[in-house]
Amino acid sequence: MDLKRFFSLHFLGRLLLSAIFINAIPGKITNFSAQAEYIASRGFSEPVSILMMIAAIALLIGGTVLLIFTERIKIACSLLLIFLVPATMIFHLVPFQLGAVARNLSVIGGLLVAIEKSK
Repeated sequence: MDLKRFFSLHFLGRLLLSAIFINAIPGKITNFSAQAEYIASRGFSEPVSILMMIAAIALLIGGTVLLIFTERIKIACSLLLIFLVPATMIFHLVPFQLGAVARNLSVIGGLLVAIEKSK
C-alpha cells in the first residue's frame, strides 16, 4: 500500500466528499424499520421500501469504500450518484426542501467533478 497516497489533497478531497455518506450509513442501518416506513409513507409499497433501503445501504457502503480506499473513482461516484439523485427527487422536491436540495446538488456536483478528474 502506498502511504503517500493517504497524505495527498486528492485523498483528503475524496474523504471529505464521502463524509456525508459516511454519516448517513449508521442511521440507515440502526433505524432500518423507521426509514423503510418513511419510504412507504411516500407512496411505495412495504416490500419496495425494504428493497430500496437495502439498495441504499449497499450503494452507500460500496460507493464510500471504493471512493476512499481505491482508485475506482468513476465506479464509486456512480454508485453514490445512483443513490443520491433519486433520493433527492423522491424525498426533497415535494415538499420542496431548499437546504436538502442545495446540499445534495452540491454533493452531486462534487461527485461529477471527481468522475471527470479521475484517471
